[in-house]
Amino acid sequence: MPLKEPPMPVVFRPAHAEELGRAEELVVSSINDLCERHGFGRMASLRPPHFQNFSLQDDPDGLWVAEEAGQILGFTHSWVCGDLWFLSELFVSPAHQGRGIGNELLTRALAHAQKAASTRKALITFTFNTVSQGLYIRHGLFPRLPIYLLKVNAQTLALHLQGTQLRCVPLEDTASDLESLARIDAEALGVSREKHHRYLIHDQAMRGVILHAGADRVGYAYVSADGHVGPLAVTHPEACGEAFRAALHLAAQSGAPNVSAFLPGVSATLGVAIAHGMRITLPMVLMSAQAFGDWTRYLPRNPGFM
Repeated sequence: MPLKEPPMPVVFRPAHAEELGRAEELVVSSINDLCERHGFGRMASLRPPHFQNFSLQDDPDGLWVAEEAGQILGFTHSWVCGDLWFLSELFVSPAHQGRGIGNELLTRALAHAQKAASTRKALITFTFNTVSQGLYIRHGLFPRLPIYLLKVNAQTLALHLQGTQLRCVPLEDTASDLESLARIDAEALGVSREKHHRYLIHDQAMRGVILHAGADRVGYAYVSADGHVGPLAVTHPEACGEAFRAALHLAAQSGAPNVSAFLPGVSATLGVAIAHGMRITLPMVLMSAQAFGDWTRYLPRNPGFM
């Protein structure tokens, strides 16, 4: 009998731009497999890897793949802003889980944080993803804060919309606007995300605004063409509810059939959302090495962008 060839070893290497589409296919299939197994149905849909490409060009040390015989089995994507390292994605093909691939990818992702001298590390994952949470806890990242995905039909939202006192002025890639954004982020998160704002401002599918109360710039908000709100941040917690109302008005104008947002469990926007007919569809959790940011003043865009 011919001898069987030994199995190909799993290779862990930096990701390449031309394979990010395949990597995102793995991410989407892994998310949907996980959500379906926990009774939430298919929650993810495939989109072009624009943010992953942006991150790869900005800092290639943050993107890795696990490969075996030319097949991508796992993918991780992390980014750094200031002293904050954020794990954007870490997924392993459902057929190859339990082989230690996730732990090896996380080790390389954390090496990215160490190389960048990041003093704060964080991620957002599914509340019901207990296996991954155990992995993150073993590496010093602990559950800190619930974050909920809420959605509403646009027609239902229209029945609840009322006037807002905040004035929305379109964001531009100018020194004045970027300075305002950096100041608001520094107050809310403790870090500037100027490069990410430049990315969003130049995204044709996004609408970004500075929120004004009289002459004061009290926050900013982004709304995507598909009706999703976020990120959003304000200079003080009392402005968050009114800022979210303004963002809901913008989302209603997008023409999208549904409006959605990720809302932290400590945010007053949860009450505003429920009053506007929004309902919780997915529970998530922020995990970090230590507490950071004021989440009464910031709404994340999604678990990958934060």
